[in-house]
Amino acid sequence: MASTQADPSPETRQQQFEQGVAISLHLWLSLTVAVQNSLGGPSSEDKRDWFAGAIVDMFPSFVDLAKPRKPSSSQKPPPQDPVADDVEATLLQVMWDEFETNVDDDSEVEVAERVLKARAQCAAGSFEFVDELRRRWLATKGKTVQVQVEDGGDQETDWESADDDEDDEGSEEDEDVQMDEAPALVAATKERPPPEVDEDGFTKVTRKKR
Repeated sequence: MASTQADPSPETRQQQFEQGVAISLHLWLSLTVAVQNSLGGPSSEDKRDWFAGAIVDMFPSFVDLAKPRKPSSSQKPPPQDPVADDVEATLLQVMWDEFETNVDDDSEVEVAERVLKARAQCAAGSFEFVDELRRRWLATKGKTVQVQVEDGGDQETDWESADDDEDDEGSEEDEDVQMDEAPALVAATKERPPPEVDEDGFTKVTRKKR
């Protein structure tokens, strides 16, 4: 059953959006491979949680948007959501800065699209897409990613079940998963881990042209 509500509160919209972002990053194969191989150091999993908080922080909070505006700020336009290009650029930048991973398969485009779709639906009070993402994440829970490099450097990435894969049971119950079973999201106020700089002093990733 979908969790759409007639008039969800700003707090509920914000919570669902944050979960949508966190799950979108957990479903990103490039990031999953980086975390599983500790490319961000021993705290790679924590960095992924912080990563989700950083993406959420790019958007104005639904809770803040619902608050009455002060007279002094009445002449200022309300804060706007970032565009897809900004989200994509941030995804690439953090992957390079924090996980030393150069994403060159355009997968950041799909991740940004998920984030923006979750944002739009949560703004409209619909959580069906977030529920869909949550079911997809539960289907991969307890699995590892196997990367095969073929001739020519192309990569094929597949999810492989762990030895004790218990997620195949109770699939009907997954549709009503509780929020505390979803990926964690680090608060936006958490201090950002220091970027890892190589010996030449380079940290900024150059966004490739299409």
